[in-house]
Amino acid sequence: MTAESKQETGAGGREVARTQTGSAAASESGATVIADAVVTKVAGIAAREVPGVHDLGGGTSRAIGSVTHRVGLGDERTQGVSVEVGETEAAVDLTLVVDYGESIPQVAEAIRENIIKRVEGITGLRVTEVNIAVNDLYFPGDDQASSESQGS
Repeated sequence: MTAESKQETGAGGREVARTQTGSAAASESGATVIADAVVTKVAGIAAREVPGVHDLGGGTSRAIGSVTHRVGLGDERTQGVSVEVGETEAAVDLTLVVDYGESIPQVAEAIRENIIKRVEGITGLRVTEVNIAVNDLYFPGDDQASSESQGS
């Protein structure tokens, strides 16, 4: 995607500048621009609110995210979340880890419902799809085993 601007006709026939990295909505009193990062954070937080979600992101992104978060550079709320934001719609892609013993289809459906509710409620954008990739299962004790092996 490029960060080009283009003119679009907004509400009331006014011309509105819109970039490829956010959503713009116009009204009689002005324009509102919602950045992709805002939608990404809302979706990430909404996904983490669902029981059975252990973490977001693939193995590599979780490891890198853990390091960057510790030094104050990363934002774990956006880890494992990718969005495409249009003028009035958004699509969300997630990569996540589910707790062992949880029903993956039930967790995935709960995530979809919560993300749609939160993104639409907070941003006013219509969510067209929420794609979910479950790339790992979390087993109780996994954290303890990895910290013990690092201490050796």
